[in-house]
Formats: sequence, structure tokens, C-alpha cells
Amino acid sequence: MLSNIDPGKPVTSVLETHLGYWLRRVSNHVSGGFARGLQEKNVSVAEWVALSQIGERPEIRPNELADATGMTRGAISKVLDKLEKKKWVARKPLEADNRSHALFLTQRGRRALPDLKAIADRNDRRFFNCLDAQEKVTLGSLLRKLTASNDIRDIPVE
Repeated sequence: MLSNIDPGKPVTSVLETHLGYWLRRVSNHVSGGFARGLQEKNVSVAEWVALSQIGERPEIRPNELADATGMTRGAISKVLDKLEKKKWVARKPLEADNRSHALFLTQRGRRALPDLKAIADRNDRRFFNCLDAQEKVTLGSLLRKLTASNDIRDIPVE
């Protein structure tokens, strides 16, 4: 049972005694703020995740991208179609197997990525600047520990 989530405010309900409640409450606002920021650029969180992954892993295959994000093949295909329509991502056949394709960022995609990253950075500052540097390090370490101990591998796209 948690007794002091906020030292200035006593826990008032059974719900507030659960860490999951507080984590979800914060997560919903952080995620929602980020999604709204991306919407201003007509980009979904799933598109941002895919674009970022392709930028970090040039020539990733669509099935590898689906596995990395935890999305189905069909869902990742729809996201890639949207990114291709924006001319941010292109596919090229692999020499070893013409049926397989590798993904890469186009020049437009490389130009779009920093603007989208800035939205993520602003969102993080908005929600986490109340923490000092050591608190941010501690929070990051705790979240990574929880992720690892619960074998969470997929990347959130919603």
C-alpha cells in the first residue's frame, strides 16, 4: 500500500494505493499530449514510430519492423502505405530475393524526422521538467528495469 505518492496530499482512495493507477494516469497524459502534437503535423504515433525505426535501422524489412513494434503485418503495411504516400519512406527490392523489400527514408523523410523528434522532446520537457536531473535518471532506470523484468519488447504505437 502506498502512503505517500504526493507528500502534500494523502492517499484518498483504494485506487490511489496502486502504482499502476498513477503510472497509467501519467502515461495517458504524456501519450495524449504527444499524439496531439503529432496530429498538428498530420502524423500518427504509429507513423512516427515506424519512421523513427526506419531511420535508426536503414534497410529494415517490413516484417522486422512489424516484429519490433509489435504490430501485425497488416497494420504495419497500412502505416507504410501512409508514409509512402507522404514520400517519407520507400522500398527497394533486396538483391538476394526480389520478393523481399528493404525500407529506407527518402530525403523528405529525413527532413521530417527532426521536426517530429522536436515534438517528442517538447512533450517530454512539458511533462518531466518538474523532475531534477537525478530524478529523471532514476525514473528512466526504474522504467527500463520494469520493462526488462516484465519482458516488454514491443514499442508503444498508440
